[in-house]
Amino acid sequence: MGPSGTGKTTTAKGLAGQLGWTFAEADEFHPKANIDKMSAGIPLNDEDRAPWLVAIRDWVSDEAEDGRSTVITCSALKRRYRDVLRGAEARVRFVELEADEAVIRERMEKRRGHYMPPSLLASQYADFEPLEAGEDGVRVSVEQTPEAVVADALRKLAPEAA
Repeated sequence: MGPSGTGKTTTAKGLAGQLGWTFAEADEFHPKANIDKMSAGIPLNDEDRAPWLVAIRDWVSDEAEDGRSTVITCSALKRRYRDVLRGAEARVRFVELEADEAVIRERMEKRRGHYMPPSLLASQYADFEPLEAGEDGVRVSVEQTPEAVVADALRKLAPEAA
């Protein structure tokens, strides 16, 4: 979890690979209207995100029902969004990817082919509510190599991850 550009996809794929779990990209659960809105540089609001979060929650539940553990990317910027995801019929843990906004802006300006423009980063940081005490998750700095981020996340999640 975290704002766009923090490396959610890279980290999630690494975690899924290390754990042997199913991977999914939350962006694929967005309705076309959300993608179009973000592509136009318009931030999503809570109403836009609601069906997207429910779709993710339901997918996690379906995978768990079929006996599969999953790793999924999701910005999960606000606690109430995470509350929706925690409603899945499975244990949901979060890996909060942390970095200074300037570092992430620089990364976003270098990437190509993603619908989320760097102009929306400030709105994501403005909405972002870090994990609070009592939330099931860990924080990991992304100001290190992708491999080190995955290793750090696994170390902080262990022994419960496996």
